[in-house]
Amino acid sequence: MSMGAYDEDEHERRAEKARVDADFDDEREEYRGEVTFSGDDDTEALLDQFHELK
Repeated sequence: MSMGAYDEDEHERRAEKARVDADFDDEREEYRGEVTFSGDDDTEALLDQFHELK
């Protein structure tokens, strides 16, 4: 097969691969709870650490 030749099997394989499954629940989950943070680092120290990592 030459470059650019039409390959029907390949076309069907790609079409099947690109198919999207739309059978899912479209409603959002609602979560309730609390979030807590532990740590005594101040904002400047965290920004300094971020810039070092960057």
